[in-house]
Amino acid sequence: MIKNLLSVVVASVLATVSCSCAASGALPAANEFGTDPRLVAPESSFLPTVKPAEAIGWPEGKTPLAAEGLNVAAFASGLDHPRWLTVLPNGDVLVAESRAPADTGGMSGIKAWVAEKMMAYAGAGGASANRITLLRDNDKDGVAETQSVLVSNLNSPIGMAYVEPYLYVANTDALVRFPYQLGQMAINAQPELVVNLPGGEGELNHHWTKSLIANPAGTKLYVGVGSNSNIAENGMDAEQNRAAILEVDLASGETRVFADGLRNPVGLAWQPKTEQLWVAVNERDELGDQLVPDYITSVQEGGFYGWPYSYYGDHVDVRVEPQNPEKVAAAIKPDYAVGAHTASLGLAFYPQATDAAMANRFAGGAFVGQHGSWNRNPRSGYKVIFVRFEDGAPVGMPEDIVSGFLSEDGEAYGRPAGVTIGPLGDLLVADDVGDTIWRVTSSTQ
Repeated sequence: MIKNLLSVVVASVLATVSCSCAASGALPAANEFGTDPRLVAPESSFLPTVKPAEAIGWPEGKTPLAAEGLNVAAFASGLDHPRWLTVLPNGDVLVAESRAPADTGGMSGIKAWVAEKMMAYAGAGGASANRITLLRDNDKDGVAETQSVLVSNLNSPIGMAYVEPYLYVANTDALVRFPYQLGQMAINAQPELVVNLPGGEGELNHHWTKSLIANPAGTKLYVGVGSNSNIAENGMDAEQNRAAILEVDLASGETRVFADGLRNPVGLAWQPKTEQLWVAVNERDELGDQLVPDYITSVQEGGFYGWPYSYYGDHVDVRVEPQNPEKVAAAIKPDYAVGAHTASLGLAFYPQATDAAMANRFAGGAFVGQHGSWNRNPRSGYKVIFVRFEDGAPVGMPEDIVSGFLSEDGEAYGRPAGVTIGPLGDLLVADDVGDTIWRVTSSTQ
């Protein structure tokens, strides 16, 4: 049912876009998943596919669906667009309640209006809560009885990292820190600037989220910064310190590019066996429904991963001008494909050695929160998948762990974003459309 002008725009675009798909909606043979994806030829059309799922929220009594042998239930609800999660050493869970900043720069007129309406349609519109809320499960029954606003008046925060005695927060425009003691329910101190990040006031800030993780020694922080465009159409000058993972040395405050050519690096996590940094990356658009697969990959220091010149190693994107053959030759092929346009955001590894009930099934493997497509027909993502690892490397095909975020009519009850391993060895999933943190446990618990 068309409810607003955006729906008219979307319907018009979908009716106009040329598509090589069969009438049944079947896609050409391809493999968008695994260590060796089979990529189709790129497509072009007069208008890109636009097919967002309308956000409607969860009907009373309905929850996502868990894979066989697992249960899913609400850990916390009534939040305001919960996007990202981190677990403190004492078991408290922090959730960043955040939306895009009001001014992303460089967009005005009808384009800005359409973007605003589309975000609202997909559940991302409105003002950002700009806060971090602390969730505490006092009696360890799997439900957070305590919800306390830890810190507010932030600027579209996403990443959080605790390195004693500070809580570090990655706003959209700056990395800041607060003095913090474990157990503290509220922070009243003013933020201390650690380093400015791309996306300050008046700047173009296309991919606005800034993810964050500390190294195990607590001496360095790593910040994921997305590109300012799809394929550098705003020029490479607009991509300074973007499409990259930045390394911040806490002792000196110095910042450098740790790895780049990563179009939108979001979830950051340490692989437990190899202690290697891994990242979930959103790849480029407008090459067809099956290109380019999002991916998870290990991150090599100084590594270049292709964007914008090529994808999946040396697959040249001919739309990018001027090209850079030397960069293409140096491009690292990602480790594991997780499907085109899935908007894979969250990344969390299950601990290698633990007594938790889920360990036998998941130890050492990776959970990926797939926020879901807006520009693919049929839709993709809208679920949490699991990738098995052997000897520190991904193997096989992914397994659907949490699904059911889409109705039979293609509406979004919810959209999974950040994922983390909870204090009881459970999986926690931030659902920013459903305003809920879901808890996934073993059926034997």
